[in-house]
Amino acid sequence: MNTSWGRIYCLLSAMSLWPLCSAVLLTAQTTTMPSTQRYGSGLINIPVASVLPHMMITGTYSGFFMDLGRTIEIDMSGNEAGFGAPIKNFFSDASFTLGLFDRLEIGATLQSFNEPDSGGNMWGVFGRAQLLRPQSQGLGLAFGGRYVTAPNFEDGIAYQPTRLGIPDKRFRNSYVGLEDVNTKLSLYGVATVHIQGFDQGALPEHDITFTGGYGSGMFKDGDELEFYRSIDSEGWFFGSAVHVGIGNSSILTVMSEYDGFDVNLGAQFDVAGIRIGAQYLAVNYSEPSGGHHSEYWKPKLAVLGSVAIGVRGKLVLSRPSLMERFAPDTVVLPAPPPDTVRIEVATLPPGGEGSLVNLCLSTGETVQVRLTPEGDTLIGPDRIPMRTLQPVLDFSGTYAGTAQWFVSGDPISFEGRMYEKMVGQGPVDCEQIMRVGQHLGLGLFTPRNADRPFEIFYVAVRPGVWQTYFYRQEKLMSN
Repeated sequence: MNTSWGRIYCLLSAMSLWPLCSAVLLTAQTTTMPSTQRYGSGLINIPVASVLPHMMITGTYSGFFMDLGRTIEIDMSGNEAGFGAPIKNFFSDASFTLGLFDRLEIGATLQSFNEPDSGGNMWGVFGRAQLLRPQSQGLGLAFGGRYVTAPNFEDGIAYQPTRLGIPDKRFRNSYVGLEDVNTKLSLYGVATVHIQGFDQGALPEHDITFTGGYGSGMFKDGDELEFYRSIDSEGWFFGSAVHVGIGNSSILTVMSEYDGFDVNLGAQFDVAGIRIGAQYLAVNYSEPSGGHHSEYWKPKLAVLGSVAIGVRGKLVLSRPSLMERFAPDTVVLPAPPPDTVRIEVATLPPGGEGSLVNLCLSTGETVQVRLTPEGDTLIGPDRIPMRTLQPVLDFSGTYAGTAQWFVSGDPISFEGRMYEKMVGQGPVDCEQIMRVGQHLGLGLFTPRNADRPFEIFYVAVRPGVWQTYFYRQEKLMSN
């Protein structure tokens, strides 16, 4: 179950009022993932099982500092054969990523573009397809690949791209007595588990994700070269992250990963779609007495800047989000004793006070109650006014009626579009609507036959009463 135990085991669990208490499991929002250094969304270097939302674009610039007093030289067999020149440089990378249909993510990367005279720029493309999408919490599965061109030193030798994105004359396709190295194409499968954190007491809202996968190419090859690897996993990679919500439009992500060769740590702060990050790479390599001589063994400081933009209707920054939270609907109590009075909505006798009506709740469920001319809601065989049972007993769901943004008439932003409040409120038929997203913890519903991009949304104001929001393209374009 994706909802809290309070929804499953609430006060009404033995009162036959399941329509008022149970939750509907609808498609919900999962955690917004950070930007990787070079290959779209993910952690630091490894991918995750989620993809960017439809028509979201991210542009990312990253780089790391390298300061080595001398480097390792090798022979034709890949063995160390002395020392070479020092390195003191900042290596830069850039990438562009696009989400499609909430299932695909594609992009392009330009690596080490500030080093045109040392092997040339390396270009690449990457993509990922999501096979299984978690319903808020749960397991996601995806597969994908990365292709990066090899550096060209114009000496007739076939080289391969490195995991650091830098051109390296020592990292070749073939060596005497060793298996060929092939890192241009890297294919992988990946799984990510999304878990809602314990948002209680002083703890802010937060999510936790765990990722694991297996890949070829850069995730695996080069493990026979001593200067290139220290430990390796034969292609397996792992990672975890804690995503902490800060306000309504910011997320701080703290992450760690093992990319098949290196253990990396990092943090990224996403403020309404503008992302900045810092990483500490290759922390698993201890400092020898004489200092590091291999670029791949030396711990490195990396930085990142990224922008996430939605392009539906007009360009807008895309706010990050945590998993959808469901506000508690009832007081959580133990199971009632055997002598608890049962209130049976389904057995209301005909006639009597009040008119029989159907109410569409914000959970997407329909309940049947009686309303008096005075506005009282009556439930149970004894026609008990609902107001006398509150707050212990109330309708399921979260409603916008007293929310400040709703009262002040603020528009709703969804998938790059802005939706404005229409005049008037009224009922809707739960059978004719479907949930497609959320806004500040409240569900957004559209007609069942509606196609993206949506023209209208329904928001539950109170049980049985809904507000319509509509997309005014003319006004947006004039601004």
